[in-house]
Amino acid sequence: MSLADLIAYSTDKERFQSVESYVDFCRRYLAFVEHGLQARIVSQNESHYQFFQYRQEGAYNITRPINSRLMYEATDFDIAARRFKETLYELKDGGKPASTSRENVIRTIYTLQQAIGAALDALPAGRSNQARKINGDLFERLIRLLLIDLNVDCVSGTVQVPVRDDDGVELFRSSYQHDLLISKQGELKIIGSVKTSSKDRIDKVFMDKFLYNRLTDTQTPHIAIFLNDVQRKKGAKESRYGISATFLPGHFKAYTIKLNALDGVYYCDIRPNMLSDAVLARSIKTIDHLFYSDLWSLLHRHGKKLDDVSIDESEDSDNE
Repeated sequence: MSLADLIAYSTDKERFQSVESYVDFCRRYLAFVEHGLQARIVSQNESHYQFFQYRQEGAYNITRPINSRLMYEATDFDIAARRFKETLYELKDGGKPASTSRENVIRTIYTLQQAIGAALDALPAGRSNQARKINGDLFERLIRLLLIDLNVDCVSGTVQVPVRDDDGVELFRSSYQHDLLISKQGELKIIGSVKTSSKDRIDKVFMDKFLYNRLTDTQTPHIAIFLNDVQRKKGAKESRYGISATFLPGHFKAYTIKLNALDGVYYCDIRPNMLSDAVLARSIKTIDHLFYSDLWSLLHRHGKKLDDVSIDESEDSDNE
């Protein structure tokens, strides 16, 4: 596939309707990367990050940072994808696959999504907002499809939350858009946010939990799933590139301690301070923990009856 073909493929969201369709695109993109790049640029400050530079057909654009410790190469991807499929099958309904597959789960999800993001980085600068929207929508859809493959009831949509007075009389309904609405046996069990990065979005996730649980007088679990929290930055010299973090640890800890802790925060590309800082480490995990244990634990909690909550399903939310 040429780069033009890959761009056309990645901008057509209708082509991504199953996990296998993500795998198919990723296979094609990784095959292109083997021989179709102008260069691979190594990050100056964290050398395991790379930037792909396209040739003239991609206007010599430079991609987002790619973590080479997580991104599979074409030569390894087919085996990794088969193993990932086997692990998903074993995880269904709370199964317990071998822990040796955890790294494969993290790396495969990361590779599937970064292939899309990197392909979209070849779009002209004037279409960057469109690229961010598509990339965010497709990451949300990928996570939702993975949950559905595990036999979990999951939709994206708007919840109409009834606001009542002290006597229990409904005054009006307040609408909240959510990326993941996860239910089981007629109860809304988990509300989730899925974003490629926490940049400019972390405050809303905490506030969503606070407002929803106050309005409904429940303790419905809220989780957040992020791909990574790094971005490209230019060095003093034009040819030098590095990465910078977009995660705001102070904001996250303040909301966690003073407002309400989230019930799970998950990353594919987790940053070192999320593991070394005691407060962050208690809240933030790699994404394999969601699929291996946390999801099933949260699904066993008492939830709000779906009859008491009006959900208007939507295909994609306003996502990035």
